[in-house]
Amino acid sequence: MRLFNFGIVFSAYRNFSTKGFSKPFFVPYGKYKSKDKTTSTTTKTERRLKIQWTEEQKSVLSSVSQGNSVFITGAAGTGKTKLVGEIVKLLNKLHTPSKVFVTASTGVAAILIKGQTLHSFAGIRYHTDDPKILYDSIMSRKGAYWRWRKVKALVIDEIGMVDARLFDNLERVARKLRGVDETWGGIQLVVVGDFCQLPPIPDDDSVVKYAFEADCWNESFDFMIELTKILRQSDPRFIELLQRIRMGESNPEDLSFLKSYCSKKKSDLSAVQLFPRKKNVTKVNEERLKSLQKSVVVYRAVDSGAKDRMRQLNQGIAPDEVSICVGARVMLVKNMHIQEGLVNGATGTVVELVKSVNVNDVCPDNLLPIVKFDSGKVLKIKPEEWHVMDGDKIVATRKQIPLILAWALSIHKCQGMTLDKACINLSRAFGCGMVYTSLSRIRSADGLHLSGFKASKILADPKVSEFYRNFALQRNNKDQDNTRTKSTENSSSSSSITCTSEKAGTTVKERHFSLYEYLAKRSLL
Repeated sequence: MRLFNFGIVFSAYRNFSTKGFSKPFFVPYGKYKSKDKTTSTTTKTERRLKIQWTEEQKSVLSSVSQGNSVFITGAAGTGKTKLVGEIVKLLNKLHTPSKVFVTASTGVAAILIKGQTLHSFAGIRYHTDDPKILYDSIMSRKGAYWRWRKVKALVIDEIGMVDARLFDNLERVARKLRGVDETWGGIQLVVVGDFCQLPPIPDDDSVVKYAFEADCWNESFDFMIELTKILRQSDPRFIELLQRIRMGESNPEDLSFLKSYCSKKKSDLSAVQLFPRKKNVTKVNEERLKSLQKSVVVYRAVDSGAKDRMRQLNQGIAPDEVSICVGARVMLVKNMHIQEGLVNGATGTVVELVKSVNVNDVCPDNLLPIVKFDSGKVLKIKPEEWHVMDGDKIVATRKQIPLILAWALSIHKCQGMTLDKACINLSRAFGCGMVYTSLSRIRSADGLHLSGFKASKILADPKVSEFYRNFALQRNNKDQDNTRTKSTENSSSSSSITCTSEKAGTTVKERHFSLYEYLAKRSLL
């Protein structure tokens, strides 16, 4: 059995930084250029964006570099997705890209991390709890068989939506197919996610079993860590409220605070409306588009690749068809220029449709939208590509403009996004984690409007709460051991970080949430 290594590993690790990001060609609002400029125009003088990793993130990278299997959890907004990207780069260096497979439990999450669904990687055609049927199904698919044989490192994102039976069955398949009687057949496993967000979808009336309830869970990892530094929000009060709701709890002050955002007379018309159900999203977007009474342009995706893999493209965030017009509220569904704030989730309004060239495959009229984002940036949007990966190979591609209508979104679709403003309709909220998932999308409570909120809708699965209590207790015990042996080293750690953005020298205070301290105050440990 592998031994746990809870807490932070204070080992030296080299500094990581991203490659330079190209600067886009921004169109001055009302002063559009006649030449067909694209979003890929670059400037040689642009500074590179250097990522500052937290001590927790450094400990993860250090452990991965040593070949360990790791489990990374943490509240929404703790930088898990960003960390996954760096881990993949590291694994590619350790094992070569063809032996590293990046997966996620949902199509949306898989596309965001440039991977494939876990089912697609594994070769699962249909759901079954019978390991023999699963094994036979995989054996009948040559591609899946060889993926299992050659994989050296497997990343699984959004583990919260993977059930225990699937996790156990895949571990058994890995051992049997690889002929190695070691946990996961010797594969280096990187599992990421927050069990407090959206849970697995159960079959029929069966009871939900989370991945941490799997028989092989404890033996699957050498290192487990909960990221505690909140990067998405900066308001201490809002952070603490979110963490209580994450555990399915609230106090009178929390409820009063949230109800004050229900009493607003009118929500910001530019705010995205979030709904639990897809049908509400479709209805709102179609009605708002029609109400503009303007000529609509339809962009149809161009797909290529293996038919069985193209199905995954439809599960992703980029739709097969996008209908927009001048005045439409839209959202970027791909990170384009991080330094300029043009990231997945950025919202804006279409201000013009302009003639372009070589886009008739997506738009027969050769028209491209110019969007004025809420940040003030104005940009012409050209088609982008999304890929389904099989290791280092592209097996399916979708070409489409990276926009969707954004008057409304489903809570499931927005998981992983960061929003500046949102009007969250919880009247039909159901299940554990839905209130927390939706509220935690927002950077600040200033951008929040609520409707249909009731205290009874704040739900967390007791099994999940117990898992994190035990996790926090073991981490605290390990931290106390580290403190005794490394008190001098730990005392020199700083409580702030220095930004390396344009405003060099600006100090940003870290906002940490200690689950152990929170539970200890409530006498739950």
